[in-house]
Amino acid sequence: YFCRHGERWELQLKGSGKTPYSRNGDGRAVLRSSVREFLCSEAMHHLGIPTSRAASLVVSDDDVWRDQFYNGNIKKERGAIVLRLAKSWFRIGSLEILAHSGELDLLRRLLDFIIQEHFPSIAMNDSNRYVEFFSTVVSETANLISLWMSVGFAHGVCNTDNFSLLSITIDYGPFGFMDSYDPNFVPNTSDDERRYKIGNQANVGLFNLSKLLQALKPLLDPRQKQLASQILEGYGEHYYSRFTELFKTKLGLLGENENDNYLIAFLLKVSLLC
Repeated sequence: YFCRHGERWELQLKGSGKTPYSRNGDGRAVLRSSVREFLCSEAMHHLGIPTSRAASLVVSDDDVWRDQFYNGNIKKERGAIVLRLAKSWFRIGSLEILAHSGELDLLRRLLDFIIQEHFPSIAMNDSNRYVEFFSTVVSETANLISLWMSVGFAHGVCNTDNFSLLSITIDYGPFGFMDSYDPNFVPNTSDDERRYKIGNQANVGLFNLSKLLQALKPLLDPRQKQLASQILEGYGEHYYSRFTELFKTKLGLLGENENDNYLIAFLLKVSLLC
């Protein structure tokens, strides 16, 4: 942990080698992707988008072998290590894996820890604290993806293990920014099915939140499950409302007008044709 101005940040090294979470990979990172993560995470921060930060980048003497375009052309690249920071690195997948393996006591303890450390507005003695937690994650995830869309950012790998429970942008891999408006834009060359295309990010967010709800259900009573399901149903409205608000700001539209949404949709369609 690193404390600054009363805040606590968790430090994490990317590219330093194998960990228990490396699966079959070598745990290394190449200079090319490390520079991209450093620059983009800092850019996103200054764009006002919740994100992890980059503290330092060190070039290593190790040679790292990578198939950059997943076409069988493996090349030797220079290795690097990024020291990155976030208020928390817990992800939807952190809870999902415990629920899947039936470790419900550990799931409850971890969830209580996350709420106590990072969700101060939720009272620990509140019997509905898990529902309140879920409600916050749903609304903040909708907000985050709306912000991504407002700057044309495509994450590239929006699985549950890359979605932060604090709704910040983490794990910069094959991300990209659109040069021109294209809802089918995919920055990930290995995403042949275009699952994570930029125009599908809001839907993938809903899918990931449904997986979070599935992980929480063993800790909820029937009434709480119903409440949580209703909260999830409101995700689309949260997203659309925030998306519209951001684009109205871009266009300088003031107040409320029934034609605002039509104008936004029309301009996006025109952009697609240009």
